[in-house]
Amino acid sequence: MSTRNLDRMFKPNSVAVIGASPQPQSIGRLVMDNLLHGGFSGPIMPVNPNHRSISGVLAYADIESLPETPDLALICTPPETVPTIIDQLGARGVRAAAVLTAGLSAIVQDNGETITQSMVSAAKRHGMRILGHNCLGLLVPGIGLNASFAHTSALPGQIAFVSQSGALCTSVLDWAKPRGIGFSHFISMGDMAELDFGDVLDYLGSDPDTSAILLYIETIRHNRTFMSAARAAARNKPVLAIKSGRAKEGARAATSHTGALTSNDAVYDAAFARAGMLRVYEFEELFAAVETLSRGRRPGGERLAILTNGGGLGVMAVDDLIELGGTLAELSDKTIAALDAVLPQTWSHANPVDIIGDANGERYEAALRVLLDAKEIDAILVMHCPVAVVRPTEIAQTIVKLAQEKPRSAIMTCFVGEEFAAPAREIMAQSNISCFDTPLKSVQAFMHTVNHRRNQVILMETPPSLPTIFKPATATAKLIVESVLASGRTTLSEPEAKAVLSAYGIPIVETHIAKSPSDATHIADAMGYPVVVKIMSPDITHKSDVGGVILGLKNRQAVEQACNAMTERLKDNLPHAQVSGFSIQKMARRPDAYELIVGVTLDPVFGPVIMFGQGGTAVEVISDRAVALPPLNMALARDLVSRTKISKLLGGYRDHAPTDIDAICLTLNQVAQLIIDIPEIEELDINPLFADDQGVLALDARIKVATATGVGSDRLAIRPYPQNLESTFTIKGHDGEGPRHVQIRPIRPEDEPNHHVFISKLTPEDIRFRFFGLVKELPHSQMARLTQIDYDREMAFIATWTTPENKQETLGVVRVFTDPDNDKAEFSIVVRSDMKGAGLGYELLRKMIDYCRSRGTRAMVGQVLSENRRMLNFVQTLGFEITGRVEADIVEVQLQL
Repeated sequence: MSTRNLDRMFKPNSVAVIGASPQPQSIGRLVMDNLLHGGFSGPIMPVNPNHRSISGVLAYADIESLPETPDLALICTPPETVPTIIDQLGARGVRAAAVLTAGLSAIVQDNGETITQSMVSAAKRHGMRILGHNCLGLLVPGIGLNASFAHTSALPGQIAFVSQSGALCTSVLDWAKPRGIGFSHFISMGDMAELDFGDVLDYLGSDPDTSAILLYIETIRHNRTFMSAARAAARNKPVLAIKSGRAKEGARAATSHTGALTSNDAVYDAAFARAGMLRVYEFEELFAAVETLSRGRRPGGERLAILTNGGGLGVMAVDDLIELGGTLAELSDKTIAALDAVLPQTWSHANPVDIIGDANGERYEAALRVLLDAKEIDAILVMHCPVAVVRPTEIAQTIVKLAQEKPRSAIMTCFVGEEFAAPAREIMAQSNISCFDTPLKSVQAFMHTVNHRRNQVILMETPPSLPTIFKPATATAKLIVESVLASGRTTLSEPEAKAVLSAYGIPIVETHIAKSPSDATHIADAMGYPVVVKIMSPDITHKSDVGGVILGLKNRQAVEQACNAMTERLKDNLPHAQVSGFSIQKMARRPDAYELIVGVTLDPVFGPVIMFGQGGTAVEVISDRAVALPPLNMALARDLVSRTKISKLLGGYRDHAPTDIDAICLTLNQVAQLIIDIPEIEELDINPLFADDQGVLALDARIKVATATGVGSDRLAIRPYPQNLESTFTIKGHDGEGPRHVQIRPIRPEDEPNHHVFISKLTPEDIRFRFFGLVKELPHSQMARLTQIDYDREMAFIATWTTPENKQETLGVVRVFTDPDNDKAEFSIVVRSDMKGAGLGYELLRKMIDYCRSRGTRAMVGQVLSENRRMLNFVQTLGFEITGRVEADIVEVQLQL
């Protein structure tokens, strides 16, 4: 993933069209016409050996004949010609191309490579970026660039639209233009042979001309790069997505409940939420959502009040709100009393606040002022239906006046109707207040803000790579898994699976293995009654389905009879099934416990996925579950639990005490850490997991394993915070103080507030040396980019200590950004002005050098102002050499690793 050379793609100064054609309706002709009519101010150079001009523009016979090297090349030639053209363009110095040609992957050449593979290889040799193939092209209306064969142009705006489907691109263009919706970028991704979503998200996320990013996704090929770029972009601006292919054609063959229950679409939901994105389901909703997120103040909570002059409208809005998972604000006695003082006695005295059909602007204003002051309300939906005695524009002007008086208030509006309501909606639009024409659209818009806010909270969570709240016996669990694989098995027995869980601190019921009915009776006698007997067979996935579980056995005779009965039943029903023994476990007496399921399965796109929900033998029928991507922490685990129906019961009701939610969340964390530490685990079920006010207890477990390569965190879509890179450094105290301990660790998102303070304490000279200019403060978008990093492609170590007031302070930071080929890492370093001379800068840079060397990076490079002699001398003591001048006053230093 890289934004290298994407400026050439999306901000070209010149364009060449390879395969431009005078033939009507040909791709080469359509592209030329769109370029010429779009208003692009740079040179447009058609290449065609058979024509002197195309669309009235002088044509060139070949790439070598071009009078200048274009920034962007558009390729509209037959598939077989594309790799050679890419090679010629690269040799000429072109660094960006859009391949509109289709069918490259279907043709296999004599060397065994597809044309797509040859094209990508040629592009890689020259550091060239490729959009497509099989794409519509791209439009950047702000610079008049229509480098596509779309049937219409796009209006300029601040929304970026990125789509895998060319057909959807043309549909959205056709839909958006008459509605006055404009775009900063309109990009057809095509088959994503080289450039993918991660690259484009990275570019658009920091593009100042783009305020929101809209995605149409069919599939994601590089999970970690997508998640990394989406998370970085979503921290700066709204990122919304439509994902097609939601229907599950058939359950994937799976040996676990979790594998059968977890749909790929549910995993996409979890991934989008974890990336801080908002998912919608049709493109009209997509644009409505971005309008809501871009206008006005977003609510700080989820409690909605509804103010209406029509009771029916209010009821419809409440129905929609509850169905969509929203929360209706409950009016306090103080608010009801305040409304009583300004409204007729016939008002509804509840939320929705129905102020009666003949309500004029004064009545709306009085009621709205009360609701705006109510602490129990986070947002207000003001609704109006047409009546003969009041014009909607009067109500609209009242709302605008109060919104201007209270600019921090979260107000949304709904003016129902068409002829009378249209002028009121226009007033709302001019005042930048969200307005809709139906209760459902209004409530959907509110829920977009709620769900986006929830996902933004999830986005900020950066779980550690090592557990901090429990200490697993990882070596014990690994040994069990390795012995199972060594024996040629892929499924752990129930006792083995429980032993693995126990090694990670998950409470299990006492379980022993019996080889025969006789052994079973002796074990049961030693354990004490009552007991549970389960049949053990590598050929049985779910024991209860074949009568292989018998509960509450009170004596040895019952145990022996149960073992014999299960064996005979299995011979009759599954004669080829092999019986390897019986598991004997203590009968767990937890009468008020809920049966839950915790599981893991491997998603083909996003890797390991954790599932939680209501368990038991009817788990597939009940189908109450939610999924999340690891790694987890307690906050993310609690969010996972909250997204199930059973979570409401777990909170307690009537004579049922609240369940120990922390114990459930800890179990989810333990399972998440288990699959990070042991990559051989492919599927895992704990079903049932008993949970009550006394904690949790795993009654049954199943684990499927396979030989793995690499470390567990490699298969995660989100790299965990690298806690193993933390270290401690001791410096001398100031003014007679004793030694101070400084922690040096990777930067985290929650460091942003302290980073603002850190920047503010730098001297003007330090700021100029670091940023090559005077910077008073960094905006949130840039600071978020500095503190919320992707540990796969960049690293920043900060030095921090705890003040006597028990507050964390940032003392210095060193960071590197590595190119996609891990060839060079560009570094920068700054230490707080009052900490210089303490050895902190040396320790920071030395740690970064060691880190880059461990990753196999070839060289570290940096740019230093030539007058910054202190920095130049400092880096030279660590082996850096001055390699040349970047500009008259800037030198480059380099360290070969």
